[in-house]
Amino acid sequence: MQRVSETKDYTGVSRSRSPANPRTGVRLKIEEVRGFSFFCPLPSVYSTLGLEDIMPKSLPEFENQKASLLRKIAQLGDFRPGSITTTSGRCGNPTCHCRQPGDAGHGPNFRLTYKAHGKTVTESFASLAARRKAEQEIEEYRKWQQLSRDFVEVNNALCRLRPTPEREATPQEKKRRKRSSRK
Repeated sequence: MQRVSETKDYTGVSRSRSPANPRTGVRLKIEEVRGFSFFCPLPSVYSTLGLEDIMPKSLPEFENQKASLLRKIAQLGDFRPGSITTTSGRCGNPTCHCRQPGDAGHGPNFRLTYKAHGKTVTESFASLAARRKAEQEIEEYRKWQQLSRDFVEVNNALCRLRPTPEREATPQEKKRRKRSSRK
């Protein structure tokens, strides 16, 4: 049986995720009773898309979240994309220990891999300190990615909640609307 973890997103809605695949199989659960109908409480509401939110947050709350996310983004340190991988292998020297049966070979050798101008670039680290620095920068990049996704979600909610201002059409727009009755 799979364990399911629950987290709360920025709207306060519980999200159940399986640890095997945290991106798929998401089911939102709004846990409070929303009202009564014919003497029985309405059940909890499940949303498989996560788009319907029965009680949306207010505009000022989203604006506060937006400001908070901007502060967090401004506090990030240096970051860069990529991942750190290891390689191990055998050299060409026939008398080396790596040629012995059962020997693990040379390594692990840590490398930074990232994309630049559509090409995959791999760099080796000169020292342990350089590897630790790259690990911290990649960790900061992952934080930036999550904050960026959250920022887009909050802005999307703000765009939906903000009222559309009514304005008078300009004379040019009024001219465009008129159609000729001639054929």
